[in-house]
Amino acid sequence: MSDLTVYGAGWCPDVKRSRALLDAKGVEYAYVDVEVDTGAEEIVRALQNGARRIPTIVWPDGTHLVEPSDDELTTHLNR
Repeated sequence: MSDLTVYGAGWCPDVKRSRALLDAKGVEYAYVDVEVDTGAEEIVRALQNGARRIPTIVWPDGTHLVEPSDDELTTHLNR
């Protein structure tokens, strides 16, 4: 089971950057493409009051980051 879920789309450079950082740190995550999975898009929109910004990264405790910088993502991983 993954510790977190990354919602994104394959064409998005921010999604690619965040996934590369997670991969480099050896962090397991589930990746969900919001353009393929309409249920995932609904989750993202619910977390963002109707917006659809990606990547949206969600931890099991419900905390989430939207379009995080590498520093923001690293900080959250080290909590």
